[in-house]
Formats: sequence, structure tokens, C-alpha cells
Amino acid sequence: MGVARSSFYYKSSKTTKLRCSLSAEDRETRMKVIDRLHTALPAQGARKMARDLTKLDLPTSRYMAAVLMAEMNIYAIYPKPNLSKKAKQHQAFPYLLRNKKIWLPNQVWAIDITYVPFKGGHMYLTAVIDWYSRMIVGWTLADSLDAAPVVACMNEAFKNYGIPAIANSDQGAHFSSKAYIALLAKNGVDQSMDGKARWIDNVVIERWFRTLKSEYIYLNEFESPRELRLGIKDFIEKYNDLRSHETHDYQTPSEIWGQAYAQAA
Repeated sequence: MGVARSSFYYKSSKTTKLRCSLSAEDRETRMKVIDRLHTALPAQGARKMARDLTKLDLPTSRYMAAVLMAEMNIYAIYPKPNLSKKAKQHQAFPYLLRNKKIWLPNQVWAIDITYVPFKGGHMYLTAVIDWYSRMIVGWTLADSLDAAPVVACMNEAFKNYGIPAIANSDQGAHFSSKAYIALLAKNGVDQSMDGKARWIDNVVIERWFRTLKSEYIYLNEFESPRELRLGIKDFIEKYNDLRSHETHDYQTPSEIWGQAYAQAA
């Protein structure tokens, strides 16, 4: 176009500048604190998160807090306007669980992703829970937020526990990816999604993540991803086989799952 290349230079975005203003170690430190604060007070947004971080001698701007929260897939969970509006550029599915009676295993599964810290960094845990029995039927641990671990997690759950009638998730890009949508369709699973910003629609898996973190992750220091993976595996096995639930007369998820199929047989 007759313009010299030397006339133009890359101009970094505000987000890029914010990411580069902290070292990797400082970012990890803040992300670990954000995770704890969000677990304890999930309605806090970036403004209050930045204030609390600064009070803890971790100076953080509102914009930096927002960038880190987005990177961690963490959002304040409170009612927002335009709840029925679909996420832009992503296919959304209707919420199928409203007023639905859930009375047996494999009727509804819920899937979600959460940030999990270890000493040298962090990983992302994808987990699938059976809505009725509260049993964890599948999980994967990965170092990135993309569709591959989500698909792998659901495939593992299908292999070990069969096919559910409905799989519910939020409207995240991982759950509106072509690979995930195709996997559910291939197996005849009806896909359900929370209303936009409606965290309560997937409350069963959200509560389990809080249990995992408050009762196990925060009480231990994991040295590596391998140690973290083994720890989560041990927690899930004990949760499924030993932890009783008041909802089911203090029976364990495994007992509820087994009894339902024994009765059906």
C-alpha cells in the first residue's frame, strides 16, 4: 500500500500490559489467594477482590484482578441482568432441569471446571457428578483451559458409569465447543446449560468443588502435578465410598448408586 513497515509498531493491549506488569511468581501468588477468597465469598467481583488482595500486602488493581480471575475461569456468582442472553459467538442450549424431579442415577450429570493450586503453579480440574447420588463419575486434571480435557473427562465417565439422559454445564466455551457438543450428540445425551450468569443452575458440582478445596486442597501443600493428581484421586475415592450424605439418610454416594441399580434389576 506504499507504507513503510518501519512506520508501524505493535501496540500492546491494556490486558497484555497488565499481565506483563507482574512476574510469574507474583501472578501465581495472587491467583492462589483469589481462589481462596472466591471459595469463601463467591459473590465478590474484581473490585472487592483487588481491595482484599491489597489489604493482604499484595497490591493489585481492579483491572489486574479482573484479568487474573478471567484467566482462572472465576466469575462473581450473583444475579446479573439479561440472564437469558446467550454468550456471543458460542452455541448455547436451554436449561432442562427447571422444576424437573431427579430421582435416579444417570438421569442428570453436571460437569464443570475449577482452578486448583499446587506449590509450583496451578492446574485445572474438570469433574462430572451424578446429580442424584452425588457420586463423582469422572474427572481429569490438565494445565490448560480447553475442550480436550472436558471431552476426555466425559468419555471416561461414559466408559465407567454408562450414559446419562442429560448433561448440564455452564455456558463456557469448553462446553459449547464442537468436540463436546458432538460427543454428547453421538451418545444420545441431551445437553443442558445454565442460564447466563446463573451459577445456581449447576449448584451440585459447585458445592462439591467447595468441599474439595476447603476440606482437602487448602489443608495440604502439593509439590507437583503428580502429587496433586494422586491426592485428588484419593479424595474422590473416599468421597464416593466413605462420605455419607444427609440428603440420602447418611448413605454414601456409592451406596445410593448401587441400591438404585439393584432395585431396578
